[in-house]
Amino acid sequence: MAKLPLSIVLTVSCVAIAVAEPAEAPRRAQAPDAILLTVFLKHDQAKTLDEINKLEDDQGLYKAFPPPGTAVVSWHVVMGIGQIVTLEVPAGKLRDVNRALEKSAWKAFRTEFYPTYDYYPVVRDKLANKTRLVL
Repeated sequence: MAKLPLSIVLTVSCVAIAVAEPAEAPRRAQAPDAILLTVFLKHDQAKTLDEINKLEDDQGLYKAFPPPGTAVVSWHVVMGIGQIVTLEVPAGKLRDVNRALEKSAWKAFRTEFYPTYDYYPVVRDKLANKTRLVL
């Protein structure tokens, strides 16, 4: 039996995944009483990465954040800024998010908070180039 080059196998696999999961696939529904909250964790550039990592560990950032009852929607590193985390937060848990970051992220990061909403379902059908839709 002849072996296929890896590039062909990967291409076929990617096409199969794209066909199996069309761009119109339903997205996870947000809880009715929840908001999306985008949190900027801005690196303190006066500290080295090792110093920031030590502060995260010493202060228990990843044990305290995100607090119970909230969900991570996305978590990205943005070069030159730091980390940007979007959470789904029930309205009654907003204070818990704030307190978790006050106790565990300050010193390592400056924090900023932005109420957010998912605009993609509104704009998806307006986009001209449908081949670029991946969500």
